[in-house]
Amino acid sequence: MPNDPPGRSDESTASDAATPESDTTEDARPADPADAADPVDGEDAADQPDSANAAEDAAASPDVEPLPDFRKHWNFRDPASSEVKFREILALAEARGDDDYRAELLTQIARTHGLRRDFAKSHEILDTVEPLLRDAAALPRVRYLLERGRTFNSSGEKEPAALLFEEAFGVAQEAQLDGLAIDAAHMLGIVLPRDDSLAWNERAIQIAEETTDERAKGWLGPLYNNTGWTYHTAGEYERALELFERCHAYHVAKENAEQTRIARWTVGRCLRSLGRVEEAYAIQVEVLAAREASGTPAGYVHEELGECLLLLDRADEAPAHFAKAWEVLETNDWMKTDEPERYERLRKLAGGE
Repeated sequence: MPNDPPGRSDESTASDAATPESDTTEDARPADPADAADPVDGEDAADQPDSANAAEDAAASPDVEPLPDFRKHWNFRDPASSEVKFREILALAEARGDDDYRAELLTQIARTHGLRRDFAKSHEILDTVEPLLRDAAALPRVRYLLERGRTFNSSGEKEPAALLFEEAFGVAQEAQLDGLAIDAAHMLGIVLPRDDSLAWNERAIQIAEETTDERAKGWLGPLYNNTGWTYHTAGEYERALELFERCHAYHVAKENAEQTRIARWTVGRCLRSLGRVEEAYAIQVEVLAAREASGTPAGYVHEELGECLLLLDRADEAPAHFAKAWEVLETNDWMKTDEPERYERLRKLAGGE
């Protein structure tokens, strides 16, 4: 993770194998969210068994050990190591003759290359999946559509990506694969223009809220966060605040201390945008105490405290907070690259030349 958790989750953020939306962070968002290497696979949230046929295989052959759940081997921070593990498992699938599982696994191997920006290799691997899909179940077909779409999107080809995500959404909904349908809707929220983006994100939220699949509900945190930031960027602060508060409540219920702190920070940040600065300041004081107690960096919290103090006509207290923020965020590549004006403002307020 960066020095101090930055902000918007991106490509697929909920996790069924690791920690849901554990890279959902404060106010920093990647330039291309679809390239973000988040912990896995909210798309897998509503998966059935480890492969489309795994439950049937296990029932038919109780002495046959099920193929492993490859989702547990995803490491989005090191996709090359994930590929190594996936290829080990692939040999088992090939020996077993489980083409559906093999197709699913190949889509994930392709994704490791997309995350490394080797889009030609990703497409090449996905080409080998196509013949396996002729008689395939819905699950491998949806995975293929999602990963082909992600590869197009991450390489800058938005139009073919959107068509693939729309098809993935339809197949997933028909097959009642809620987590995969949410992932497809979330990706459409990334690739489409603002109004369409918000419509798809709101649709994803509705599915996640209404599903009975607890894994699929793991999407709610990142969806509330990301959609909230979209509204915030558009200046629709009241709707953004509603979503940020729902995100906070979600993490409180999940007893996820770090994500709760981040979500609480976000509520405070939005309150400042609404002009409710006293409330915003009080929340950041609360978050700072929580971060200090947990021993986690508080660069963004100090930055926000400084901004609130300026607005509260307590400018003499602000420089100390900006200086502490700069200590942490000076080396933050995301802020330097994607929000250079904010970065430069922080540097100057911290006492820089």
